Amino acid sequence: MTSRKTIVIRIILFAGTAISLFFVPWLLVKAWTLPLPDTIQEQADEAIGHGFDGVIVYIDQGGHPPQYITSGWHDRDAKIPAKPDALFKIASISKLYDAVAVTKLVNAGRLSLDKTIADYLPKLTGRIENAHKITLRLLVQHRSGIPNFTDAPEFWAAPTETFEESLALILGKPANFEPGEDYEYCNTNYLLINKIMDDELDYDNSQFIKEEILIPLGLKNTFSSLSEVNIEEVMSGYHVGYPHDLKTNDYGMHATAEDVGKFLRAMVDGSVFEEGEQEIYASIYEFEHGGWVPGYQSFVEYHEALDAVVVAFYSTTDPKLYNWNLSEIINGRIVKILT
Repeated sequence: MTSRKTIVIRIILFAGTAISLFFVPWLLVKAWTLPLPDTIQEQADEAIGHGFDGVIVYIDQGGHPPQYITSGWHDRDAKIPAKPDALFKIASISKLYDAVAVTKLVNAGRLSLDKTIADYLPKLTGRIENAHKITLRLLVQHRSGIPNFTDAPEFWAAPTETFEESLALILGKPANFEPGEDYEYCNTNYLLINKIMDDELDYDNSQFIKEEILIPLGLKNTFSSLSEVNIEEVMSGYHVGYPHDLKTNDYGMHATAEDVGKFLRAMVDGSVFEEGEQEIYASIYEFEHGGWVPGYQSFVEYHEALDAVVVAFYSTTDPKLYNWNLSEIINGRIVKILT
């Protein structure tokens, strides 16, 4: 969509100044060393003081009622306070849903973790190095060695919109390592996984996720794209140096913090899985994730010692990813407060 590309191009053009970036690392030191607040609400308010425009935290701890904490803005321009039930762009957290869907298709005998790209997408043989060696298992685990298409120069200045456009950014490029010999987080892996699922199902796998995961768990506030939601329910997102709201950009899945938390709880307690599926999943992927797209940072983690699922959304990103490091510091402090 032209408007989406124009918006992200402007992000690059309005990138923060060298002076402001010079001082950001000291903010990380400050955030790390400040006395720990007594409450998570105080910590969320402190995050706003560090420069985030809006924060949502959801906590599901065994033996306690769920906690919903917000601070800052749902919409900065309209001066609407942050809402605990706002929809948020969860970005790569969606990989957890993809991995569960793969698990279900493997358990049903429709996919095999040991079949390769060459088996499932034969037209890519010779166009992706090691296509005959890279199994579905290695794709799920980010151990394929395929280059990451979102690392293409100035990708966020003109994001791709189709499978073919995205794949074209890496076709013919040499592998970063031999399959299974290393680990490198790579969005191309899940681009291919989604194509493999679509081909096997003969329809969009988001419908499979809805029918096999979202509906059974009662997750009514999780959606595959912006086109399915009321835009006013989406939390505004901002990028440092760029003056406009980014909520109209469609970067895939949208969900409330509560829905994300319930999904992870169902993964941990096994209720999202049929018999044998949780063991398959545990052998191929993780039970936590983070997500980033311009304007939105999201995290979901399970802390076994506390029996606590913690979801944290931050509605501000920056060119140098300092805010990513800052949000991870805040996440750690939230867990310390819980402890």
